Amino acid sequence: MAVVVIDSVSKSFVSKRHKLVPALQNVSLKIERKEFVCFVGPTGGGKSTLLNMIAGFERPTEGTVTVDGREVTGPSPRRAMVFQEFALFPWYTVRQNVGFGLAMQGMPKGKCNEVVAHYLDLVGLRRFADSFPVELSGGMKQRVAIARALAVDPEILLMDEPFGSLDSDTRSLMQRELLRIWEGEQKTAAFVTHSIDEAIMLADVVVVIAGRPGTVKWFTRVTLPRPRDEVDPQFVRLKAEIRSQIQTSAAQNEGEADGAEIHERSRSNWKRLIFSARPSAR
Repeated sequence: MAVVVIDSVSKSFVSKRHKLVPALQNVSLKIERKEFVCFVGPTGGGKSTLLNMIAGFERPTEGTVTVDGREVTGPSPRRAMVFQEFALFPWYTVRQNVGFGLAMQGMPKGKCNEVVAHYLDLVGLRRFADSFPVELSGGMKQRVAIARALAVDPEILLMDEPFGSLDSDTRSLMQRELLRIWEGEQKTAAFVTHSIDEAIMLADVVVVIAGRPGTVKWFTRVTLPRPRDEVDPQFVRLKAEIRSQIQTSAAQNEGEADGAEIHERSRSNWKRLIFSARPSAR
């Protein structure tokens, strides 16, 4: 049963030069409950914009996004986002970062501590509970971000290139850890990546979003059993097919500056959250 339905969605932004910049055009797709979907494609195709509309950070210019039959009109704890930039509060400890959403919901301190401890155990960071983000590696920071997202018990986990800034070895480790956590938690997941290998490694369904404005060019169900091996001939064939689909639907070259502006607007969503949560100066 589809939990997320994206119906004929288009999205445009107004650039700094007061031009109307279309980011997505006539996108329709469904995400089934407990399914892991990866959006892959070239920069500027609107993948992050689509994720932000599912999260409720952006509204469609045309069309609708619904979750469980209800139109998405704003952010909700039911849809938790993990960003590429970690988006941790630097003045909070690991424990406080993971418990932030629970505290905002008014959960009693004792129960909050229990939930936080559970998710710190889940991501293997219990002994770093009182550390600050500056004391952690990139992979550890992203584990904290994932734990914080899961702690509020969302129905849908949204991830915008969460491993994009990690080195290859750490990225591979985090992919395995994410699959372990996802299989245990049984969440519906939508994941944006530029890496075809990563998309095949993680996804039940790979969706190619390309063009400018972006649209769904192609999708496929990945039937390879997990864990997946990059040298498996089926993996290699699927990778070649996805690459071919991306190349044949390559984004046009015009408007790259406006595309960068759209990406920066996406980045600003978590920045606003950070500054709104900063403690007042004493």
